[in-house]
Amino acid sequence: MKKIFSISLVIGLLLTALSFPATSTVNAQGAGLWSSALSRMGKNNQSLKTLRANITMWKYNAQLRDEDRYQGIVLYIPGPAGSSSAFVRLEWTQPQHEILAVMNGQYNLFRPRLGTVLEGKTRSMPSKDGDVLALMNMSATQLRTRFGEPQDVRDETLSGGVHTTHFKVFPKTAASYKYIELWVDDGGMPVQTKMVEKNDDATTVRLTNVEKNQTILPGEFKLKLDPNVKHVKG
Repeated sequence: MKKIFSISLVIGLLLTALSFPATSTVNAQGAGLWSSALSRMGKNNQSLKTLRANITMWKYNAQLRDEDRYQGIVLYIPGPAGSSSAFVRLEWTQPQHEILAVMNGQYNLFRPRLGTVLEGKTRSMPSKDGDVLALMNMSATQLRTRFGEPQDVRDETLSGGVHTTHFKVFPKTAASYKYIELWVDDGGMPVQTKMVEKNDDATTVRLTNVEKNQTILPGEFKLKLDPNVKHVKG
């Protein structure tokens, strides 16, 4: 059985989407759509206090032309702008049970079937993951340096009839991936992200049944583990 997590790849995609800045420019083609999407995202970012949603992930292997599908639940409380203090709990229920909790710059990855929990600092994650996770802490100026202008800006309706604005960004500096795509719904919530790596492998993350600004207690981000669980430093 393949491991579900690349530690923070999914969280990096999610947080990148939820904190993408609402300041940029784009060429004439799609300028209206882009401007509208940025405005909606800005309002969503300012009003978002908590998030609870179902999450589905598709991991595509370009060499094998095969795709694995995972399902679970994600909880999210944003931290102050520019900080690494966001609270995240990502619990996969299918095809196997794994829980990733991120809080105060620390992560805990619990694998019940192995009886282990991997612990570490988010900044010490492998570079492939850290590059993505770092995007959530970038200023608008840093993002303009990292990415060129957005491309392929267009309306798109996702499954379930969810209307979105789609756009694609490419890194201008060295990165472990080719590009990232985002789909932003009419309420300004990025409900889907896709990262395509240099070898054409791709990870797509979709949020459904989104509940915003409902009560989520901080204790839900602290894992309650049996004393027999083995702690491993990441």
